[in-house]
Amino acid sequence: MSQITAADVNKLRKQTGAGMMDCKKALVEANGDFDQAIDILRKAGQKVAAKRGDRDANEGLVLAKTTADGKKAVLVVVNCETDFVAQNADFNQFASTILDAAIANSPASLDALKELKFNGEALTIGEKITEQTGVIGEKIEVSGYETIEAEQTIAYNHPGNKLASIVGLNKAGESIADAGKQIAMTIAAMNPIAIDETGVDKATIDKEMELGREIALQEGKPENIVDKIAEGKVKKFLKENTLLNQESIKDGKKTVSQVLNEVESGLTVTGFKRFMLG
Repeated sequence: MSQITAADVNKLRKQTGAGMMDCKKALVEANGDFDQAIDILRKAGQKVAAKRGDRDANEGLVLAKTTADGKKAVLVVVNCETDFVAQNADFNQFASTILDAAIANSPASLDALKELKFNGEALTIGEKITEQTGVIGEKIEVSGYETIEAEQTIAYNHPGNKLASIVGLNKAGESIADAGKQIAMTIAAMNPIAIDETGVDKATIDKEMELGREIALQEGKPENIVDKIAEGKVKKFLKENTLLNQESIKDGKKTVSQVLNEVESGLTVTGFKRFMLG
């Protein structure tokens, strides 16, 4: 049997992220062969992943970032089972590496993201997730991947990395980027359902209209004015829940649309994405 040294164990640990004892056992079983030891650790990860497949992974990190030219923003959600793991520096680095892969390669979908190579390794991101499930002992998964492309994009990561937003604007520039940061923070705080009222589907409006009617009738309002009252409630709902009509967090007396037009005439939002854990 080959002599397994502490340096060998440490080298394998750095290469795989597995625990010291697991690395030592794998090297002993592989008779010192590093490639075989890695395969042993991967198989162990697959077994753990299979066992934990039905577990809930509701904790984790939500991370967002823009490309160097500011033309594209990406948001990824990497889940685990406990907040203890989510706050671990190694898990944070793991999630950040996946985000960087998405930025660098622009995969077309979440499945395509998982097929990318992980940080230049032989393993794909999907395979690395399985490996890390074995290393950490918790279910790990990438559950979300969103992108925005525009003349100017902004990414906002809320402290704690449980909430992030990305937004696209139709014009670019330093002052526009500064305004975009405020808009991204507004999206994170206010959770709009659409850019403006034209982006709200009919089913949502019909539901709010019906709810408005029911409330009016419960309040004893005459039936001949119930529809008008309901229409007023729908208008209020659209104002409070569509981004351009919401109050700016920078100036509560102005809407997001007004703030953008003050920065530059015709400046508007082309798209946004938001995700929050829990």
